[in-house]
Amino acid sequence: MTLFVTGGSGFVGRALLAELAKRGRPARALARSEGAAEIVRGLGAEPARASLDDGAAIARALEGCDAIVHSAAKVDEWGPRDEFYRTNVEATKRLLELGRAAGVRRFVHISTEAVLADGAPIVDADETRPYPARFAGLYPETKAEAERAVLAASGGGFEALALRPRFVWGLGDTTLVPKLAEAMRRGRFAWVDGGHFLTSTCHVGNLVEAVCLALERGAGGQAYFVTDGPPVEFRAFVTSLLRTQGVEPPARSVPRALARAAAALAEGAAALTGRRPPFTRTGVALAGQRVTVVDRKARRELGYEGTITRDEGLAQMAAASAPAGA
Repeated sequence: MTLFVTGGSGFVGRALLAELAKRGRPARALARSEGAAEIVRGLGAEPARASLDDGAAIARALEGCDAIVHSAAKVDEWGPRDEFYRTNVEATKRLLELGRAAGVRRFVHISTEAVLADGAPIVDADETRPYPARFAGLYPETKAEAERAVLAASGGGFEALALRPRFVWGLGDTTLVPKLAEAMRRGRFAWVDGGHFLTSTCHVGNLVEAVCLALERGAGGQAYFVTDGPPVEFRAFVTSLLRTQGVEPPARSVPRALARAAAALAEGAAALTGRRPPFTRTGVALAGQRVTVVDRKARRELGYEGTITRDEGLAQMAAASAPAGA
């Protein structure tokens, strides 16, 4: 039997496909372009040329698959509402329906701690914390709606569950580190309240460990936080992360109240002009204050350990970025 993966050419998907190849587990991954298909082939998986919107093609690709890992999503702080809903909500619901119809037995959804983001700090949250009444942006809102659909779909021999990693990082990152580094190079970065608050993190290798365990042991209808262990200071960790790429973060800082006000004004202006805002409510909520979660449930029920330490992950990134012969 074969595992079906969405987002296979993305950061998390590539790490997962590489691990599946090591384990000898056949995998088929959705690929929207020939470039994405080449990445999937290079990782030892079979590409399925289709988009998330193409239900007929996905139905064909699901033939012979026993499980789905859904990691594709619109991960952004800003954008048209219809894009967020089409990619994060409608595509997830379609994949759930197609998976059940194809006889898939297990569905692992890559969710996020952002499903709890309402603009207030998130302090040592576990899976009992309810979804907020209002969300700090479209990304948290649509990821929460997608997660709700996943958990509600479980039953009748179809086990659907969600993993909630916080701050996914590691070698091969194509989103978080490049985005931060570019903002700093352009002089568009400032710490919020100095960055002196705690954050949970999740190395991509630890997330892959959790995915593989969830495919075997995860309980349907359940969500699981996944982290690297105890939290760390946001500024200290991000500084270490960027130094592996030869980038030195600036000292500039803004008060949180000012950051929130600037984000509200910037989003209002963007709604009128159509231009992307430099600051967003989502960004302040997730990177401008404490966000810590606990993963006792994953460790207890899945047997998750989080074997890659932050020091090991940072050393891998530094070694990969070092000049040849250094």
